[in-house]
Amino acid sequence: MINSWTILHARVHQTLRQRQLLKKGRRLLVAVSGGQDSLCLMKLLLDLQPKWNWQLAIAHCDHRWSTDAGIAKHVEELARQWKIPFYLKTAEQIAETEAAAREWRYHALIEIAQEQGFETIVTGHTLSDRAETLLYNLIRGAGTDGLSALAWQRSLTPEIELIRPLLNVSRAETLEFCQKFQLPVWEDAANQNLNYARNRIRTDLLPYLQTHFNPQVETALARTAELLRAEVEYLEASASQLLQQAITGEPIKLNRFCLRGAPLALQRRVMRQFLQQYLSEAPTFEQIEALTHLINAPNRTRTPPFPGGAVAEVQGDWIILRC
Repeated sequence: MINSWTILHARVHQTLRQRQLLKKGRRLLVAVSGGQDSLCLMKLLLDLQPKWNWQLAIAHCDHRWSTDAGIAKHVEELARQWKIPFYLKTAEQIAETEAAAREWRYHALIEIAQEQGFETIVTGHTLSDRAETLLYNLIRGAGTDGLSALAWQRSLTPEIELIRPLLNVSRAETLEFCQKFQLPVWEDAANQNLNYARNRIRTDLLPYLQTHFNPQVETALARTAELLRAEVEYLEASASQLLQQAITGEPIKLNRFCLRGAPLALQRRVMRQFLQQYLSEAPTFEQIEALTHLINAPNRTRTPPFPGGAVAEVQGDWIILRC
């Protein structure tokens, strides 16, 4: 007979308590793709349910890719066997890129949560996903925010939060868990498509780094992401406070004297937060740098136009945004 309580059960139980990720009695919408990580997560939550008194449900997102044929029915059958509610969202248009698919998936999960009254969405992202994301964003030239992506929790809307309880669990461990409990893992053919950068990182780059540099490279990268996440949260909070001190009235303007004494890292974050409030799209590095340059620039210096036509200009002790 298989021991129903494993070391992994104990670790996840302890993680939930220490990090206060999932409160007792919560209604949890669990994203289940059919792969090993999400099945491992679902089994763990089902086994921990008596201790936490959760109400569990499964959400599945069907991208309508040809390689996905049959997955939705497979996951629905698992939900029936586990006697928990099953909710399905099917894409109206087929996403052609990783980013588009991921964006639609989160949108679909939010829709299900809103329609069914869930405040918490739970996903099976692992330590391995965190390591891959750090490498992916590093190669793309992302800053510390991108390198520390995949936090334990974040807000998707003011009412809905996303929780990732398996960020200290590797993909090797989720596979071992699924094999131990003979969970019917659906092998997703899309994960073998090397046209996707993340798949090349998973199948080519990480194994190379493990062989030639550090056998524990996944753990090392995930630890780096965890350290960076704490620093990002501190810097973002500090920048928000500084922005509130520097910003004022109509027209919208920033006090240059207030910003000059701050370190460059904080100045950049203040400018990014400022632009995020007034631009229709996320500001680029170049746009943030142009605005930061105005802190010490001569009078009447201007930035190039931002999207939508707004321009920032130095007027004495102030940086004024003219829309």
